[in-house]
Amino acid sequence: MMSVKGAEREIDRTKDGEEDIYILAIESSCDETAAAVVENGRIVLSNIISSQIALHTLYGGVVPEIASRKHIEKINQVIESALKEAQMELEQMTAIAVTYGPGLVGALLVGVAEAKAIAYGAKKPLVGVHHIEGHIAANYIEHPDLEPPFVCLVVSGGHTHLVIVKDYGEFQVIGRTRDDAAGEAFDKVARAVGLGYPGGPKVDKTAREGDPKAIQFPRGKVEGSPYDFTFSGLKSCVLNHINHARMMGEEICIPDLVASFQAAVVDPLVSRAVMAAKEYGYTKLAMAGGVASNSSLRAEMAAACAREGITLYHPSPIYCTDNAAMIGVAGYHEYKKGVQSGWELNAIPHLKLGER
Repeated sequence: MMSVKGAEREIDRTKDGEEDIYILAIESSCDETAAAVVENGRIVLSNIISSQIALHTLYGGVVPEIASRKHIEKINQVIESALKEAQMELEQMTAIAVTYGPGLVGALLVGVAEAKAIAYGAKKPLVGVHHIEGHIAANYIEHPDLEPPFVCLVVSGGHTHLVIVKDYGEFQVIGRTRDDAAGEAFDKVARAVGLGYPGGPKVDKTAREGDPKAIQFPRGKVEGSPYDFTFSGLKSCVLNHINHARMMGEEICIPDLVASFQAAVVDPLVSRAVMAAKEYGYTKLAMAGGVASNSSLRAEMAAACAREGITLYHPSPIYCTDNAAMIGVAGYHEYKKGVQSGWELNAIPHLKLGER
């Protein structure tokens, strides 16, 4: 179990005498059981994460049934740890926020049931939070100057979205993947070359030793949809390259292969995000999601934004992967808008951004 906090108490408050709002947040959409306490939507008082990576590595990926069982085992512990580290009691919380979609249905149900029970027992408002909204909101934790509107690229194991953040909790999706998410492609290629799970960090590390121009893999495009993404064809090209080399008895340079693959993922992510910011007239661009911690993506996006005069924002790596602090931030803004969930709140595994 891991505790992570940001530069929480260094952030200036501008509440003009308003009463402090404390959100107890719960996240269990995949294989991290997490809880956090967030003050006034920007200050992380605690952020506890219990990861299942070591367990799922044995199976080469997340096993939903196992993930759900582990959430049940850990969720009370992480919530108690989050309150203890924040040096606060449940009675001091203003509201309870929880991820209710998208994600693995069994995993989501554990968090939702827990949040409903706590909110009911403590007589606190319940706020359901969209997981992708949480990833976007992670940018607010360490960037007190960041305010909507801006463009955000959300890239993770399950999602690749290009979003205009019009206001807190108000989004316009202008691009999305038509098949594999970027992180999913990383995991599949990593498995194919024997790097194992989780694929994203392992590909990123191995690619640093390779030549990104060694193999010319295609950059996927969707005809008539300039902001959409496609990675399935790229994945197939990589697998075909591997199979052909093995059939011919040729040696495969793994660092060169994954570096070339990574470049073919990063290029369209960067070009479409920067194009969207320019064409929609925004000077602020943010990144979110697990793949946003990829070193090549960060470097290429920073260089492209510098050339175009665009200010780039992204969370620290710990806030890129699934965590409860980001859910607390998003939950704060939903609560401030008067959004509350009823006791009928349920897990919605395929929830789209902007839906409730």
